[in-house]
Amino acid sequence: MAGTVANKCLSPLGFLTRRLSAPEFITQCCYHKKVVDHYENPRNGPVWWCSACGDVMKLQIEVDEQGKIVNARFKTFGCGSAIASSSLVTEWVKGKSVRDEALMIRNTDIAKELSLPPVKLHCSMLAEDAIKAALADYRLKQQDDQQEAARANI
Repeated sequence: MAGTVANKCLSPLGFLTRRLSAPEFITQCCYHKKVVDHYENPRNGPVWWCSACGDVMKLQIEVDEQGKIVNARFKTFGCGSAIASSSLVTEWVKGKSVRDEALMIRNTDIAKELSLPPVKLHCSMLAEDAIKAALADYRLKQQDDQQEAARANI
C-alpha cells in the first residue's frame, strides 16, 4: 500500500488527478508506514504538534512493587518521527524492570523498528534519553521516599 501511495504521490498524473496538502504529502510519501501509523494512532499518551525545531519529549512510568514498569505515558512536542518514537517506547518499556531491562532499549533499535531515515535519528536518541530520564526520576523519588520513611521511624 505504501508503494502505491508513493507512486501516486510522485507520479505527474497523480498530481493532476488529486492534489495533496503538504501534511498529506509528507505523511504519505516521506515517512515509513510504521512512523505514519504511530503518528496517526499514538499509543499511551497525548500529543502536541510543534512545527518548529527543538523536539521535546516527556516520558512518565508507573512501576509496581516488584520494580516492573506497568504503564507508560508520553507528551511530545515535535515531528511525526518524534511522536512515533515516543509511542513505540511506551509499548516497549511496559513489563520491563527498572533496574536493567528498560535501560537495554537503544536508539538504534527504535530507529530500526520505525525505519527512520538518517535525518530523523535524533528522534530515536531523544526517546532513549527520555527512558533514562524517567528511570533516573523514579530512582530519585524512591530515595526520597526511603529517607522520609527513615525519618518517620526515628
